Amino acid sequence: MPKVQLNLEKMENYFVNESFKTLRTNLQFCGSDYKVIDITSCDANEGKSTIALMLSKSLSDIKKKVVFVDCDLRRSVVATRFCDGKNVKGMSEYLSGLATKEEIICSTQYKNLDIIFAGPCCPNPVELMMSDTFVSLIKELKIKYDYVIIDTPPLGLVIDSAVVAKNCDGAVMVISSGRIRTKQAKATKTQLEKSGCKILGAVLNHSDKRGESHYKKYYKRYYGKGYYSHYLPQEENS
Repeated sequence: MPKVQLNLEKMENYFVNESFKTLRTNLQFCGSDYKVIDITSCDANEGKSTIALMLSKSLSDIKKKVVFVDCDLRRSVVATRFCDGKNVKGMSEYLSGLATKEEIICSTQYKNLDIIFAGPCCPNPVELMMSDTFVSLIKELKIKYDYVIIDTPPLGLVIDSAVVAKNCDGAVMVISSGRIRTKQAKATKTQLEKSGCKILGAVLNHSDKRGESHYKKYYKRYYGKGYYSHYLPQEENS
């Protein structure tokens, strides 16, 4: 099994970790039947891939065996933005018969977290993800792992996510605050529902940070700046 190094430390701080613990807990409350999760969004650049990857890492922190699957076969940024997996074979190569299953499942520095990259962009992603090979792979991953977190392209732009969702237990929509109109979100929700996949909820990303500032002041006052300050980093863009 190939091994890659994920670069997630720059995205982690106390408040980010707490947010993903909440998301992780809410996912667990959905029940043990929801193991294969489709993460999608309405539009590009809403933070979908980051949220999917950080959720995967958060689940692995509580000793759940997790595989993150990058199914954005059109325009993936995971391999170049989050790790050193540029030369590792991925999903498009496996579905095209150019790589084996053993070649595409990569381990990471996190004990319980594996990852499958998208691989090179291909001209026929929908056809590949409708294949029996893809369906069989997802079934096998569901048996092997506690959670299969699948990052898919924005459903508001292309149909890929709905195709993948047919093989998932549930779906989560990522919505960028102040950017996505209600009409867009409703249209994406309707399209996702047509796949027959249950929508578990939505994640509001890029929300107002005034609430975060309030909690920083609260925790500093309650615990004392000297004791708790190492959990309170400088303001960061998420």
